[in-house]
Amino acid sequence: MGLTFSLFALSPFNIPTYLAPMKRMILLAILLAFYSSLLAQLASGPMLGYVDLREACVWVQTETSAKVVLQYHPKDDPTQVETIPMTTSSPTFFTGKFILSGLEPGTTYRYIVTVDGQKNRKEGYEFTTQSLWHYRTDPPAFTVATGSCAYINEPEYDRPGKSYGGGYGIFDQIAGMEPDMMLWLGDNIYLREVDYGSRSGIAHRYTHTRGIPEMQKILSVCPNYAIWDDHDFGPNDSDRSYVHKDWTLEAFELFWGNPSFGIPGHPGITTSFAFNDVEFFLLDNRYHRSNYKLETAEHQIWGKEQVDWLIESLKFSKASFKVIATGGQFLSDAAIYENHAQYQKERDEVLRRLDAEGIRNVIFLTGDRHHTELSKVTLPEGNVVYDLTASPLTSRAYDHTDEPNNNRVEGTVVGEHNFAMLEFSGKFRERVCTIKVYDGDGELIWEKELSFDE
Repeated sequence: MGLTFSLFALSPFNIPTYLAPMKRMILLAILLAFYSSLLAQLASGPMLGYVDLREACVWVQTETSAKVVLQYHPKDDPTQVETIPMTTSSPTFFTGKFILSGLEPGTTYRYIVTVDGQKNRKEGYEFTTQSLWHYRTDPPAFTVATGSCAYINEPEYDRPGKSYGGGYGIFDQIAGMEPDMMLWLGDNIYLREVDYGSRSGIAHRYTHTRGIPEMQKILSVCPNYAIWDDHDFGPNDSDRSYVHKDWTLEAFELFWGNPSFGIPGHPGITTSFAFNDVEFFLLDNRYHRSNYKLETAEHQIWGKEQVDWLIESLKFSKASFKVIATGGQFLSDAAIYENHAQYQKERDEVLRRLDAEGIRNVIFLTGDRHHTELSKVTLPEGNVVYDLTASPLTSRAYDHTDEPNNNRVEGTVVGEHNFAMLEFSGKFRERVCTIKVYDGDGELIWEKELSFDE
């Protein structure tokens, strides 16, 4: 007997009784697979955001509005399950953040994410909270992966000609090294001309970049923190005059899991956090930036309020190392493109105050330049400051060996896809920072232990 029917007229619970048992089972399997495909899925993530001693953040984005549930428990005690439900929606571009609170320090937790009742991954994920080492033991050794300039091709919206991005396997290389933390140094998404003029265009760029398969492992294997630069903020070389900077700030807050955004009375992405014995200061180099070509305005990148906050925070910090992340090169004295040397007055004031306040063990982490290099300056009072520029991850690379940076550490220029690892180790008050730079295939290019004594 020839029978025809539409799958859309059936549900897994309404299979014709006249079919033979085996055919009923086959049809049931087909229908379950079909209806499962109609359920919302994760567009990207989960991404592990900040992780502190008692709290952690997990970010997700679904393809459409969906009920997302996160369940977590200590790895060694699966009976202590906590459940957090959330519904994603279009006003926030189907993104959401789970805040996992009441955690115990130095404890590994496992978690699973379900979307409309379907598990995102059968075996789930895990993370470890920071340890309570203070006044008890030496700080733990840990590694920080870092890099900038991640361009993901989308040919229909890219400029014609040779692809600007490539080598996405670098993200798997980073994830495979299992760093304790990933710090994205700006130009993380590369807004295009079609994106600048709408909230949905900006969100599309984040969604497209974040959603590639190669990105997923690094998002979940360790905590992810980020700053921005011009291509996350607006058009190329954009400054505070960009009329939609509130939109890009909103998108940055929606798509990243930093512990906070901006300092009191001063909007932007600025924040700070401690990771073991190292304190990180994430600066905003766009929201308050003036055009250095202006003849009638003070030239600034960070602005007085942010500089004052930075110096006072550094002075207060008891961290072994103070790591300052900002989008463009700070120590390079080549006054070209958007280097801080184009804003000489602000740069000199920061260096003067670092020296006058006796703030030591400062490392700048910068990006933007499509090459990697290490710069070093010794201040008048003998204070040594470093600037590691780490770029690019996947965008086009350039060899700037001939660039006139008098503060460059010889032999550190890299003009290909690369990333850096900072390793912090040693006994308390005898901590050591070692920088290792790897190419896109995970091969070591150079290694240097930083010295802050002249």
